Amino acid sequence: MFIKNNFRPFLIAGPCSAETEEQVLETAHGLAGSGIDLFRAGVWKPRTRPGAFEGTGTPALPWLRRVKQETGLRTTIEVANGNQVYEALKHGVDVLWVGARSTVNPFSVQEIADALRGVDVPVLVKNPVNPDLDLWIGAIERIRNAGVSQIGAIHRGFSAYAKSKFRNAPYWEIPIELRRRMPDLPLICDNSHICGNREDLLEVAQQALDLNYNGLMTEVHPAPDAAWSDAKQQITPFIYRELINSLVVRRETTDNAEFLENIENLRHKIDEIDLELLNLIARRMRVAEDIGRYKQRNNISILQTTRWNEIMEKGFEQGRARGLNDEFIERFLSAIHQESIAHQQTVMHGVAVNGGG
Repeated sequence: MFIKNNFRPFLIAGPCSAETEEQVLETAHGLAGSGIDLFRAGVWKPRTRPGAFEGTGTPALPWLRRVKQETGLRTTIEVANGNQVYEALKHGVDVLWVGARSTVNPFSVQEIADALRGVDVPVLVKNPVNPDLDLWIGAIERIRNAGVSQIGAIHRGFSAYAKSKFRNAPYWEIPIELRRRMPDLPLICDNSHICGNREDLLEVAQQALDLNYNGLMTEVHPAPDAAWSDAKQQITPFIYRELINSLVVRRETTDNAEFLENIENLRHKIDEIDLELLNLIARRMRVAEDIGRYKQRNNISILQTTRWNEIMEKGFEQGRARGLNDEFIERFLSAIHQESIAHQQTVMHGVAVNGGG
């Protein structure tokens, strides 16, 4: 489960919320011919503020049973506590997912894991609201330790204070690192919650597939503008089919001998350049240590804000001239700056201090 077949992503689609029986069934029938693998619907809806629609709850579960009976689609819902796990399984829900607001709380995840003990139902774990990879991995491990053998992760983006076109910043580097640490873990992209709008759904979905994600979770509603929750990010079944048909699904590898030879040569060049970069950074740190010694002799503080601003502004200018975007330059130079501060701390005090500055 959760794995691409015949170069087709694993597809999860359905409404943000199960509002009425008619709405759920209309959506399911609209998606029945789209080749989706799981029909999703929010039965219990944890909301940021009180007063918002928080789901129909247990009375909506028979609607999902009707979806299976009438369309043959398997179903999946979010659960946030042990009782919800019990109710979902009692009503024949096929796959459960742990939401972002639950993943952030180890006590909640452990309660869900305890309720799953002895029941090997497939489970998907969304990333926590905040960009914390270890918290995400910890939630996955808790579910796995309960004996769940079919488990996957959902990347739905992360809360960020800075304004962005996204509802939740993708921070692609976090799921990429998750994949590096857990290479066999299926990874699904929730493009609806990353975008928070309809306009960017295709772009984010394609980027996820380009990064070799296993599948997509997308919110679909028969009348999106009238949806009781997250109206701006939902699309109709017709638009959903158009989106899926527009995607390009790429292979991870090939047996083409010419490609393999050329890619190996190019990767060898990358390895050589990476080694050069590391040697240059090591040289830079030695210069930073020399600066630290001068500062120590003259009783000068390590952090020089004016100088740091000059480095950043020059970096932005030089980076743009070389086709590098400002976001990358900021992350790159900030990492080097923090390491330089740590080296100067070592010179001044004999102990490296991470994050000084």
